[in-house]
Amino acid sequence: MLQRHGKRIGLVVSRSDRQRTLSPMDSEHPVAGGFFGAQQPVGPPALSVLRDSHGQATVEAAVLIPLLFLLILILLQPAILLYNQIVMENAAAESCRLLSTRSAYGTYSAEKYEAYTKRRLASIPPIDIFHAHPNGSSWKIILAGGEESSEVSVRVVNYVKPLPLIGWGMEFLGMTDSQGYFVQEVEANMPTQPSWVWLGGGGPSQWVGQWE
Repeated sequence: MLQRHGKRIGLVVSRSDRQRTLSPMDSEHPVAGGFFGAQQPVGPPALSVLRDSHGQATVEAAVLIPLLFLLILILLQPAILLYNQIVMENAAAESCRLLSTRSAYGTYSAEKYEAYTKRRLASIPPIDIFHAHPNGSSWKIILAGGEESSEVSVRVVNYVKPLPLIGWGMEFLGMTDSQGYFVQEVEANMPTQPSWVWLGGGGPSQWVGQWE
């Protein structure tokens, strides 16, 4: 029984209808609009919101994962080259110290000095992205000078295969050779004696003649 504008309005409901429980999801529920308005579907809004968030996360992941992978490559390539540079410079400097003692009368050949330099370079992994072997060759080591010279020098040349995508960019900029390798080179120079030793022009060999 409902009361509207001071008048009572009778609502007849059968016994079978009274026994049936009307739920808010039922189109005949008074609040849902069965009696007082048009039929409106009522459902949990969280389900559609959750579906939309899942779709948005999938799109964001599809965009961010390639960018993250490219960022890792951009940061990794300079790190590899910097590591190689440090090891190569230290190896060349130590080889210069040893080369300054090389004498023409000794039994130490150039191959032995190169082997000493290669042992100092062994901390660089023999992987193409660190140290490649184009045409089956290994390190390129050039020695110059000895005990009788005023200065010695050691030059080390390394070939590096750039990482994917980075290699395309380096090739486009002309930073690689014809085989697609990046050439990394260091050179160390060191005087064999202090500068005042060579002021007279003759060096240590001239000192011996002064006592004759």
